Amino acid sequence: MTTPMASTRRALHVVAELLIAGPQYASCGDIRLTVTAATPVGPPGFTGMSDASIAVAGTYLVTPAGRFPLQGDLGQLAADAGITPRRLTDVYSGGPDIADDETLEVDRDAALEILFGFADGNAALQSFAATEQPILWPEHFDIGIAEAAINYGVSPGDSYVPVPYAYVGPWTPRTGEFWNQSFGAARPLSELGGSAGIVEFFEAGRRAAVER
Repeated sequence: MTTPMASTRRALHVVAELLIAGPQYASCGDIRLTVTAATPVGPPGFTGMSDASIAVAGTYLVTPAGRFPLQGDLGQLAADAGITPRRLTDVYSGGPDIADDETLEVDRDAALEILFGFADGNAALQSFAATEQPILWPEHFDIGIAEAAINYGVSPGDSYVPVPYAYVGPWTPRTGEFWNQSFGAARPLSELGGSAGIVEFFEAGRRAAVER
């Protein structure tokens, strides 16, 4: 049985590739996305890095044509929003396997948990490594940076950890108590308590990587 978190994560991932990164790539050859923070008048979300005219804000797709709920038939959503969808299967492998009749199922609470997690991760990454630009990558749908041959970031969940989590992924595998995943280390965001806790986890990972 698919959980609300899993169906919401998939829906946001599909929208990120097909309706934002894909059209951006067609326009300028750039697939990078950026996370937007919550404001007094709106929830967090994400948008293109080179073309910010299309964005997700909470449970809505926002375009020059208006605001559209992230629910129902994906093709109809694209048509209503005036977007020509584009897959990125020619750019990378491992992205979402998008069905021709894809139906979006977005749970509001799950969507906000994911998006606030991305926003906290973005703030943490900027604090942790001020010279690096956090990128939300549409392939695996995580926000991250690489520093000194180590990946740092936040994922909305996957086959490794089914809930939003922060990760530290050295390019060369490490061993020891800190490293609890095949790719490195992961901690659910619920255990870290916001951006400050995520920074502490990243710093612990940096130290553990040196201590190998």
